[in-house]
Amino acid sequence: MTDPRNEAPVAIVAGGGAMPLRVASACRATGRPFVAVLLEGFARPADWAGVPQISIRLGAAGAGIEWLKRQGARQVVLVGDIRRPSILSLRPDAGAAKHLARIGMKAFSGDDTLLSAVREVLREEGFEPVGPTRFLSEAQAPSGLLTRAGPNAMAMADIARGVAVVRALGAVDVGQGAVVQQGLVLGVEAIEGTDALLARVGGLRRDGPGGVLVKLVKPGQDREVDMPALGPRTVENAVAAGLAGIAFEAEGALLLDRAQMVERADSAGLFLLAIDPRDHVGAATAGATA
Repeated sequence: MTDPRNEAPVAIVAGGGAMPLRVASACRATGRPFVAVLLEGFARPADWAGVPQISIRLGAAGAGIEWLKRQGARQVVLVGDIRRPSILSLRPDAGAAKHLARIGMKAFSGDDTLLSAVREVLREEGFEPVGPTRFLSEAQAPSGLLTRAGPNAMAMADIARGVAVVRALGAVDVGQGAVVQQGLVLGVEAIEGTDALLARVGGLRRDGPGGVLVKLVKPGQDREVDMPALGPRTVENAVAAGLAGIAFEAEGALLLDRAQMVERADSAGLFLLAIDPRDHVGAATAGATA
């Protein structure tokens, strides 16, 4: 068996949030060397003290690629939260400009198109793009209920409605989530992200049973490199929005600190349910006509 300490370092291209640090911890636990490319405005250098690192702005991809080559990195993990800049604010360096000239408007289309272009660039430069699931397999969940509370019939109907809505959104590369209450779509996720969606729908909820947040992988989305992420903050925001539960795609979401998520959900009476969306196709229509 190959000693992981002798392998080429993994390059963690880190955005915001805790997920990049979880990948780093997983590398440490197995003895796998790693280096970090910290995206300015998102990752905090202080969190990466002692790790070989470079901080770059999003438009300085050329400098980041050259630095990774000097570090001997082979695999590259893109992980963490970022807010994509406008084309006017990008200010690409020479290396990034070379790739942008070829990629063209792919860089400013939907997230899936952009990520596909980024992976293509990395491969052309000799890297292997990999996803955080290579290191955080325990952060995924198979189909089933994670909490003491479970969905009632109305919540199941809302889940089915949410699946239909999110699949339609995902087909045009818009978002990964929606909130449904009593059959009404209170909000859908776009560029603002899940936390902002939950903050927005809190003021739109109806009287009666709370709604459900549904999070799914987009059709055709690369499950290894780009997956929805949920964490304790998601649970807290769902509780604050008055929701009854969260349904997410089984083996299709990264659960940041799963134990803490379950604990907070149980204390609030919120359900967490991992689903296979195929089990809910057509159920929304059936519920509406019953």
